[in-house]
Amino acid sequence: MNERILSDAHQLKKLVREAEAIADESIIAMARLKQAMLAARQNPEVEVHTGQRALMRLTEAESQAMAMSTNLLRVHDELSKVARVHAGGDAGHETIIPAEAVATSTATNALRPESVIA
Repeated sequence: MNERILSDAHQLKKLVREAEAIADESIIAMARLKQAMLAARQNPEVEVHTGQRALMRLTEAESQAMAMSTNLLRVHDELSKVARVHAGGDAGHETIIPAEAVATSTATNALRPESVIA
């Protein structure tokens, strides 16, 4: 196998995993933020509806982050297919992503522009 192809494949592998990890960290950070927001709202001196709009916006952001994560899985899957064709001699472990992990979900469809209500 060409040394350049091998080098590019290793670099892409590293970068796609980095992108996936950052997406996961983003989702974790939003979950922590939501937990803190809900805990703060439980203060007896705070109205029960306080921060509701912010929580709704955060939930939207979480949904978008999950859609991003799913799309990164699709990128990973496509790069794995390319690697099988162009870097077939690589002795590394093949990445197998189940079809249901990258299937279009109802939540993802809800994020499409035509379904957004102003």
